[in-house]
Amino acid sequence: MGLSVNGVDIDDSVIERELPHHQGAANPLKEAVHEVVLRTLLLQEAARLGIQGEDDDARVEALLACEVRVPQADEAACAQYYRNHPQRFTNGEMVEARHILFQVTSSVPLELVRATAESVLEALRAAPERFDELARQYSNCPSGAVGGSLGQLSRGQCVPEFDKLLFRLGEGQLAERLLETRFGLHIVQVQRRVDGRLLPFEAVHGQIADYLSTAAWQRGVHQYLQLLVGRAEIAGVSLEGADTPLVQ
Repeated sequence: MGLSVNGVDIDDSVIERELPHHQGAANPLKEAVHEVVLRTLLLQEAARLGIQGEDDDARVEALLACEVRVPQADEAACAQYYRNHPQRFTNGEMVEARHILFQVTSSVPLELVRATAESVLEALRAAPERFDELARQYSNCPSGAVGGSLGQLSRGQCVPEFDKLLFRLGEGQLAERLLETRFGLHIVQVQRRVDGRLLPFEAVHGQIADYLSTAAWQRGVHQYLQLLVGRAEIAGVSLEGADTPLVQ
């Protein structure tokens, strides 16, 4: 495919061997190419610096350990993260919710689906007691058969955008706007809330420190790879905006 890194050609067979590791990606070939190019850059840099290892993985690991230095998360940083993200350290928080799903398909224009959903939402604002009836009539989710009920949900059980909305709504509150997810458009209502218990800082300090240190390390590696990419001669692919799967 005409791919080279700093004048060194990369054979298609290398990409083919990497490809099976990225079958879950949106674009497996693109991810495989990026991975191979980034690994090649790292191995070239390890060779330039004379860094040894028993295999390629060991050489890459030794290079990153030598070149990427990030500070450990201190007490103040951990405490600030704890204060800013209490929901992450709350046990037992739960909501009972229901929704009406308007599925978006290629056979129905999005504008028509949205107009229908907006009209149903307007009807619910005027008469909230009709939720069960309208869910049974309109919802494209199996839950429509039971009035849209999703039962009891804990944090993390739903897709992020749905989860975020659920735990922002008050008890009995109907979301003011349609929620859009990969499943379609949703009308959402929280029927009941159970507040959880915030774990003490001392109990989660180690977890927070590990998380912050890992996040800092990943940012450091990403910046280091950007530096290597910026000064490299890469032909056959653009790495602009590329992720750094080597460290995920």
